[in-house]
Amino acid sequence: MNKIFPLKRFGQNFLQDQNIIKKIISEIDPKENELIVEIGPGQGAITSLLLESKANLTAVEIDTRVIEDLQARFIDLHLLQADFLKLDFNQFTNSSKQRIRVVGNIPYNITSPILFKLFENNTIVKDAVLMVQYEVAKRMTAKMGSEDYGILSVLLEYFGNTKLAFKVSPNVFYPKPNVYSAVVHIHFNEKRNNSEFNSMFKSIVKSSFGNRRKTLKNSLSNGIFANVNFSDCGIDLSLRAEQLNVDDFIKLTEFISNK
Repeated sequence: MNKIFPLKRFGQNFLQDQNIIKKIISEIDPKENELIVEIGPGQGAITSLLLESKANLTAVEIDTRVIEDLQARFIDLHLLQADFLKLDFNQFTNSSKQRIRVVGNIPYNITSPILFKLFENNTIVKDAVLMVQYEVAKRMTAKMGSEDYGILSVLLEYFGNTKLAFKVSPNVFYPKPNVYSAVVHIHFNEKRNNSEFNSMFKSIVKSSFGNRRKTLKNSLSNGIFANVNFSDCGIDLSLRAEQLNVDDFIKLTEFISNK
């Protein structure tokens, strides 16, 4: 294996600890012929074990240095040099319409865009096992009323269910990040298949959390919903966004959709 130095512009922090790598693989639990897409394989720490499972693996990598090294080491690996955020997920599905699984030690600076990409493809993606910042993982799994409850918490509960699998020390990476990390496992609900409703739901949630100190009435009176009269929506508009559960946001979205 050639020595590849992580690049900050790609948000690269390579996994070095075999015990953590094995824990991630255990959480993924890959099976033969499953469609798995790995984001940013890096030095191939997870890749090699995924290939051993005989899963149908596609690795998506933007760094040409990494691609050359992986091609030399893993002859049978299907590699795409691409920006994951610009991919058409339909290219990964086969004739049986089998849903794909997404895994990866992802660049922390694009965690939210990656999650929103997965939301957009929730009927294609079965689940995702991702390494993220620990603080982000807490927001992803937060419950209503907690200080970490916010946009990601609501959207992830709407689109499926998420668990924080385990916390990860900075010491297992090269270079060592300044924060703790965590592995999260998201299972997507393919029944959330109304793309227009899903898009409106995301807009409602984003607008509601636009300013956490404001009431719903004030938050929704700005931006794209400024001309909507929410007085008959069935939700107490004197509440703040963090006081609403997913069903409340669905109710707001239904109200808008029926306008």
